[in-house]
Amino acid sequence: MILRKNNCYVITGGPGVGKTTLVNELAKNDYKVLHENAREIIKKELDNNGDGLPWKNKERYTNLMLDAAVISYSSVSQHDPQPYFFDRGILDTICYANMIGLEISAEMNSIGKNSLYNKKIFILPPWEEIYHSDSERKQTWEEAVQTFTIMKETYLNYGYEIIEVPKDTVENRVIFLLNTINSIR
Repeated sequence: MILRKNNCYVITGGPGVGKTTLVNELAKNDYKVLHENAREIIKKELDNNGDGLPWKNKERYTNLMLDAAVISYSSVSQHDPQPYFFDRGILDTICYANMIGLEISAEMNSIGKNSLYNKKIFILPPWEEIYHSDSERKQTWEEAVQTFTIMKETYLNYGYEIIEVPKDTVENRVIFLLNTINSIR
């Protein structure tokens, strides 16, 4: 059964573009947010000597990310009038699977086609001035740019409309996001 949750807004893009900063700012302003699961999964796998890591067992890592994204999506009622902001969505996992050459299973594709967020998603463009890698974010700048391009294609292929969030202060990005949502609600 196809279920579109119009109160669920995805904030996506490549790594290091300010998604988490934007989501954290929304949370500070009492908006409902669901945080990205990748860092939590990586930390848990490292703490437990697991191999579900993007630099070890990419397939297991992908499955852990998909499971976590589905749980996050399922935790929100479509009848809740409040907007919810997701730091990445289910399709981000499908994009990642495509990037690493993993076959998109029928089940994964079905989840992507049937677990729908608001039709308009917010994508943050590559921004070299704020990009940095760390112990959990190991992508190069070139990989970050490629991720943005493939992420955009993935969401478009699944029928979403993309709204690019301008490079600006976090406060102005929040204002842009909220003004956009108010104009489409």
